[in-house]
Amino acid sequence: MYPSTLTQLARANPFHSPLISFHQRDEGTRTPHLKGGARRELAAASYNEADVSCEYGSNKYYALCGFGGILSCGLTHTAVVPLDLVKCRIQVNPDKYKSIFNGFSVTLREDGFRGLGRGWAPTFIGYSMQGLCKFGFYELFKAFYNDMLGEENAYLWRTSVYLAASASAEFFADIALAPMEACKVRIQTQPGYANTLRECAPKMHAEEGLWAFYKGVYPLWLRQIPYTMMKFACFERTVEMLYKYVVPKPRSACSKPEQLVVTFVAGYIAGVFCAVVSHPADSVVSVLNKEKGSSAVQVLKRLGPKGVWKGLFARIIMIGTLTALQWFIYDSVKVYFRLPRPPPPEMPESLKSKMALASH
Repeated sequence: MYPSTLTQLARANPFHSPLISFHQRDEGTRTPHLKGGARRELAAASYNEADVSCEYGSNKYYALCGFGGILSCGLTHTAVVPLDLVKCRIQVNPDKYKSIFNGFSVTLREDGFRGLGRGWAPTFIGYSMQGLCKFGFYELFKAFYNDMLGEENAYLWRTSVYLAASASAEFFADIALAPMEACKVRIQTQPGYANTLRECAPKMHAEEGLWAFYKGVYPLWLRQIPYTMMKFACFERTVEMLYKYVVPKPRSACSKPEQLVVTFVAGYIAGVFCAVVSHPADSVVSVLNKEKGSSAVQVLKRLGPKGVWKGLFARIIMIGTLTALQWFIYDSVKVYFRLPRPPPPEMPESLKSKMALASH
């Protein structure tokens, strides 16, 4: 019984778990791929079925997770539209908007308080659609990849599962987001171009065709996929570590409000890392959607190493708060609808037995 090469490489993962791999001679001991709850033992372990309104992994479960994603992303992104507007303007016109406070001052002077709400409609619609796909598909892909690996490997490689599931979900989420993101940036960064979504969308289509709404999807993937991978993997492992090292009692002994506080703290920690990872691509997206005929490579070369980091402080504040609130709302929706909320994963008994045998 020796660790595999992939297991040795996985130890370099900053979120790695205690990893050990075994070669099983008897294929019959592998977790079968059964329908229903039997094939979801790892993910759904240790929650009281009498307290939930549906089965983990059921269609109702995924539908309500998607609804939670709509609320968590749509409401939070719309709430921070003023900060997002200033951040975008700093990125595309740093000579005029020199800092967060200066950006707010200039915007208020030129457009008044109403100007701070520019782009709220495409923001709400776009990020609601993104949230539906992001959270709904994440839960779907996580269960799918866990089933593929089996109970023991799903535990050993759980960080890789979080990364793969979130990346898969975000790929589709960004396709849903791209059209509204293009309209939002055009409204916010080109004064006089359009004041509302109803005015902006037809004008963009008439000038540049359908491609105007999707030309930013590639840099959007570059921005959002690393962001979402960090958001979900860092959150999941932070929750696990908080309950293990910080919270003085097990999760099962915590009340629902206490569990939601842990969710909020873990979400904020994950959000700070998300902002740093995704900011260069975010700068490119903002400039690309403002200008006609430019490519992502051209914008990146023009911005340079320093230019892509403009507005980072504003983005850290925005994304940190945003991510914490998103996880808080999403988990609150699960609590309200009494959805299964499995505790942080624990090592399966079968794996503990193998480790005990291997140590002798």
